[in-house]
Amino acid sequence: MAAMELHSPMDDDEHPTFEFWRQTLKKSRLVVAPMVDQSELAWRILSRRHGADLCYTPMFHAPVFVRDASYRREALATCEEDRPLIVQFCANDPEILLKAAKYAEPHCDAIDLNLGCPQMIAKRGHYGAYLQEEWDLLERMVSLCAKELKVPITCKIRVFDDVDKTVQYAQMLEKAGCKLLTVHGRTREQKGPRTGIASWSHIKAVRDNIKIPMFANGNIQYLPDVKRCMEATGAQGVMSAEGNLYNPALYEGINPIVWEIADEYLQLVEQYPCPLSYIRGHIFKICHHALLVHTALRERFGNCKTVAGLRDLLSQLHEASKADMEAHSKDPSEFTKELPLPYWQCQPYVRPNPDREKSKTVGTKRHLEVVLDANQEPLSRRKLKKLRKNPNKSFLLKEKRYEKCECGNIKGGKCIWELCKSCCKKKTHENIADCLGHKLFCKNSEEKRKKKAPKERKIDDES
Repeated sequence: MAAMELHSPMDDDEHPTFEFWRQTLKKSRLVVAPMVDQSELAWRILSRRHGADLCYTPMFHAPVFVRDASYRREALATCEEDRPLIVQFCANDPEILLKAAKYAEPHCDAIDLNLGCPQMIAKRGHYGAYLQEEWDLLERMVSLCAKELKVPITCKIRVFDDVDKTVQYAQMLEKAGCKLLTVHGRTREQKGPRTGIASWSHIKAVRDNIKIPMFANGNIQYLPDVKRCMEATGAQGVMSAEGNLYNPALYEGINPIVWEIADEYLQLVEQYPCPLSYIRGHIFKICHHALLVHTALRERFGNCKTVAGLRDLLSQLHEASKADMEAHSKDPSEFTKELPLPYWQCQPYVRPNPDREKSKTVGTKRHLEVVLDANQEPLSRRKLKKLRKNPNKSFLLKEKRYEKCECGNIKGGKCIWELCKSCCKKKTHENIADCLGHKLFCKNSEEKRKKKAPKERKIDDES
């Protein structure tokens, strides 16, 4: 990192609003993004050891954080090496956000409100980027935290298509009390295959119109991108998510051998444990390009259940790549035709063009649907997955026919009267009978009442 000098146009700004960034965050420029199930403690330490100045925790759900003590303990796992640190929450209620933030503030340097998550789960939960039209609510959330917390409140946003609206959005958050803003230069709709290129011009427009420190997010795949982004936007620093996942040494400006950096991560996992699903996710991303070549190992990585097993598979990946590495030393061009670097080095993953024809795997799924039965409706993805695991099991869709009660409702399948529940209830009361199908026990209740009645009369007589 020493080889590259980073400078933003506002570095010499002595405005009071920059004090938090200058003093507490120590002028952090190279930032690891908050990533659900991916920016856990072990990964943060690995990233810091390879050049990162500042890390965010994964996004935590404020309501769960408030009510679940074990969730809080796992979420707040940290250590001395893990500073400065910002804890991020998603929320849609000012009071709940404040309660969650109060639990976290002793363990971090700031609280961040996630207003950038574009995923469908955020839409269903009504948080992240799906709050970006509700400015009154956001103003209340940010201002309450700014007033009541001992640490600053920061925000991470996505842009609108309209630059002016994006600037007004940022200014509203600044006025509400946001002390640092991260701007992801993509809209809410730019995700998955439609991710596309982040707009640095949107980011620059925000930087030119707010007085608080700002990080730029988007298009950071190699270290030179950091300098280009800061010069183009004027941001105080840059944030990387995917670039960091595929190369945790991105900010160090190197492209390490995948099994070496992966093994370093596994050593940290033994020191700072985390769920195996997180670990496998990281290993798959680090080794992404290598496992596209050595496909036989891919499934074994997916089925591995221990850290020791993953370490052994990394050794096997190394062995499988030795011949190619030797050939590369004689003719380097042979292994850089499709990728910028040989597949055994960490490098970015570039998504396929969304306009490109669908892959053959999609065709395979459709073929399975046709083979099942031409007259049946296609199976769901879940059932197709089950079918691949259990090829002899029948997953054909069966048409269900329901008989109707005389009132028009559906009959209960196990009703002794062959009626719907409403009609059955009347019938059992009239006949003082039980219906096991609808779990109505009038006969039993009547017998208990009769047995109880003489005792009650006897007590009355004695009194």
